[in-house]
Amino acid sequence: MQPVRVTFLGTGDAFSAGGNQQAGYLVQSAAASVLLDCGAGTLMSMKRLGIDPLALDVIALSHLHGDHFAGLPFLFLAYKYETPRERPLRIAGPPGTGERVWALFRAAYQGLAADPLPFVVEFTEMTPGTPVDFGTFMLTPFRVPHQQDEVSLGLRVAVDGRTIVYSGDTGWTDDLVTASEGADLFICECCYFETRLPMHLDYPRLAENRHRFDAKRIVLTHLGREVLARRGELDMELARDGLVVEV
Repeated sequence: MQPVRVTFLGTGDAFSAGGNQQAGYLVQSAAASVLLDCGAGTLMSMKRLGIDPLALDVIALSHLHGDHFAGLPFLFLAYKYETPRERPLRIAGPPGTGERVWALFRAAYQGLAADPLPFVVEFTEMTPGTPVDFGTFMLTPFRVPHQQDEVSLGLRVAVDGRTIVYSGDTGWTDDLVTASEGADLFICECCYFETRLPMHLDYPRLAENRHRFDAKRIVLTHLGREVLARRGELDMELARDGLVVEV
């Protein structure tokens, strides 16, 4: 059985702390290529790492904050002019994803967005707790506490007999323990150290609960300046841009 490769395209927070790119995690197997979130620099990261943007089958968005989906207009441009795409692109996300993606494209490139793209974009709105079968992989979203009025999701990807779980942006919830149970890889946000907020995770909270997780490997991401400043003191693995994990 061939391994599933996860490439960390962007591991920074919204402020690109430490010069890191914004959120983007590419899951590749023999059967599927799935991008979890698409921060503003995702296309740049793919080019630096020699990853063909045309390989993407599905883009799954955890939520609709700019540092998690603002890279889509640049992918659309690349698919239209630089590496022409013909096959459909599927984009999955929380309710309202289609409307917000098109609004973002119009805001970024008003004239270009008025013309049809040369490929079909198919949107799937995900409901927390309801698995979505994409044929080559299964995606199960779960709701996480990050926004009050809009839905933020964590994502559990089952592909080629492996399970990768991504927390998205979230405050502490025991659902993280449940959702990551038995995962081969748990990609978990860790924005703060000293600061404790209800909409993001901090390292002490994760360290306190580390014994409750049974994922085979946990990698902390969405790293803010507080965490980066104390990286030498931490006992949990921190992501970096360009990190590749095989499971």
